[in-house]
Amino acid sequence: MTGLEEARAQILQSVNNAGRETVSLKDAAGRIAADSVLANNDLPLFDNSAVDGFAVRSVDVGRATMGKPAKLRVIGKVAAGDVWEKRLEEETAIRLFTGSVMPSGADAVVMQEDTIDSEPNQIQILEPVKPYENVRLKGEDVRKGDVLLREGATITPAIVGLLGALGISEISVFRRLKVGLLATGSELLEPGKPASEGRVFESNRAMIASFVARIGAEASTYPIVRDDLEDTKKALTRAFDENHVVVTSGGVSVGEFDHVKQAFEAIGGKQDFWKVNIKPGKPFVFGRKADKFLFGLPGNPVSAMVMFVLLVRPALMRMQGALNVDLPSHSGVLLEQLTNRGDRRHFMRVVVEGNSKVRLSGPQASHMLGSLAAANGLVDVPPGKVLEAGTTVQVWRLDF
Repeated sequence: MTGLEEARAQILQSVNNAGRETVSLKDAAGRIAADSVLANNDLPLFDNSAVDGFAVRSVDVGRATMGKPAKLRVIGKVAAGDVWEKRLEEETAIRLFTGSVMPSGADAVVMQEDTIDSEPNQIQILEPVKPYENVRLKGEDVRKGDVLLREGATITPAIVGLLGALGISEISVFRRLKVGLLATGSELLEPGKPASEGRVFESNRAMIASFVARIGAEASTYPIVRDDLEDTKKALTRAFDENHVVVTSGGVSVGEFDHVKQAFEAIGGKQDFWKVNIKPGKPFVFGRKADKFLFGLPGNPVSAMVMFVLLVRPALMRMQGALNVDLPSHSGVLLEQLTNRGDRRHFMRVVVEGNSKVRLSGPQASHMLGSLAAANGLVDVPPGKVLEAGTTVQVWRLDF
């Protein structure tokens, strides 16, 4: 059997990205940057007022008090978007609004609340201001040439806002992956059908499709494939024709009705490895067909989910250009004992409470979907190991 880290490394070395495209900035959130982005301007673009008030020379109002206000002549008004063309002279002021361009000669802004109107075109300043007080300086946030976004980073809504503020309207991103999802098994029923003795409702495709959507890829769900070699070959052929990646669930073990590996090889695929030395999981196929890839998951929903987040999710993210493909993780303290009596690493489903206290989400048998649904993390418990209550552990989050 292949070790988890070995399997992950082999997969990440094998996959390639899906290419690049240019998208509108408004459509860029959640995508992966295909190029580093440098600031094309300073931000702010110019010195401007941080408040509604009056542009002044700080030297003219440095001793202003409530009892002895400084009196200045108001010589004009500058709305946001306008520019005052003349230089501010001593003992004069210009009415400004938040975002107004600072007039030449002014080095501070007095807040409107710290002034009193007196005679026409005159203002009394009740508080002193220091040089550059209430002024947003050109380039104090971003300097032209600064690196705003590095290749391989995820574009967040805040980054979209920053790029828009600099006048950038388009950005180069890696293409979205198309991921085909197949489930095999003659015992499977489509959700929504009447329940039937001996049949089970298929849930893996919807679960995996939700994970795929979270990382910005596009999932296509195909009909359930019965346990037949020819049907499996036809389903795989169609899915590979229409997608960059195919993810199957079920049919990857050694049973009489497990046809995925044989069907994959029959349509020209090459299997790199199967079986990974962890629990839940173990049966897992990774292979290549030309420049496309197969990930064969176990049919058990718990095993399918664990194998997906540990091995398939990183590969899909790397194929979309992401540099950081790890699950989010953090430390926590166990509220109860975790025991692994087996000979494989056991990724146990846990609940992390708000104070980073960690407890089991329920029974850990691999058919227990209730404890899977309740979990928001996984803890890696080594084989033959007991982790006592109070132990600090690393938790790999599932609610990313």
